[in-house]
Amino acid sequence: MQLHPQYYYQQLPPPERAAYHGMLTCLRELAPSTRIPRLSMETLGTIFFQLRLDHPEIFYAVGFSCRAVPEAEVVDFCPEYRFDKKRIREHSQAIEARAARLLRPLRSLPPAEQERAIHDFIVENVRYDKLEKPYSHEVIGPLTNGVGVCEGMAKTVKLLCDGLGLPCMIAVSDRANGDRYLHAWNIVQLGGQCYHLDATFDNSLSKHGVLRYDYFNLDDTKIFRDHRKLLYPAPACTDGGQFYYKLQHLSWTKPEEVARRVDQALRKKQPGLVFHWRGGYLTKEVLRELLDLIEKAGKERQKTALIKLNWPQAVLRVRYTDEPIQPVVTMEEANEGEETPEGTASL
Repeated sequence: MQLHPQYYYQQLPPPERAAYHGMLTCLRELAPSTRIPRLSMETLGTIFFQLRLDHPEIFYAVGFSCRAVPEAEVVDFCPEYRFDKKRIREHSQAIEARAARLLRPLRSLPPAEQERAIHDFIVENVRYDKLEKPYSHEVIGPLTNGVGVCEGMAKTVKLLCDGLGLPCMIAVSDRANGDRYLHAWNIVQLGGQCYHLDATFDNSLSKHGVLRYDYFNLDDTKIFRDHRKLLYPAPACTDGGQFYYKLQHLSWTKPEEVARRVDQALRKKQPGLVFHWRGGYLTKEVLRELLDLIEKAGKERQKTALIKLNWPQAVLRVRYTDEPIQPVVTMEEANEGEETPEGTASL
């Protein structure tokens, strides 16, 4: 089944669809109010939130109020706009122009390459910044200011995918105890199968010019190793065949394969190597074996191994240095972009 651009609208019963449609028309016209079916404020709040997940181009609506209509089954929906009409139109034109420039060279590419290009745009050009509040949660942040939080990045991915006709939705995680914020990422459909794409987590890992794809086309089993359960139901992602490292032949199942590829990278004087371990659970014992092989390959060429490990996703980044220092492994924590202390342990 095709993933619908208005995924959340498709899940609603008729009265809620009518409210959604009324809100959407009002927001597109920048109208001060409209009448929609009388529903609970909690229900209307959910519809308003989901509508903006389906339509990231509506970046300018920040809230709403309702006025009761006496003895009627409708209420007046009164949106709150972030900017005045003139500024909304100016920002909309800037966003449309930027999106058009980004998408023009992608239209002739296969869907999988389109998805990768959108991912790379977020990773290379957007800086995580939750201080730019008027912008960071919406597409205006990443597309015109180069800043965003997970919601803004996920909305930007969807806007660009929608512009290419690439089926995409925004997934939202539930709050854990004590958490103030939800986390958002995308589900993209390729060849009839759905995959998780978390550009924000890859953004947080991609430092010093190395693009990471640890969260590029994961199935449900892998994404929920370090993502909370979903706030709203989403399509099942059951296929692992489009995982980036697997397609690039960087997902290995045998220690001897790791040793061979690391040695090959050293001989070719490559600056570093990122790979995924697919040979069963990455236990401490297995990790110890891999680290010993990596360290040994470096010692044979008088180099020291520096390793970053994304343990939940079993991804290792290996870099060698000529500096005479103690080999170390750094535990990476993919996150929503905040600076977090990295744990370091001796090899």
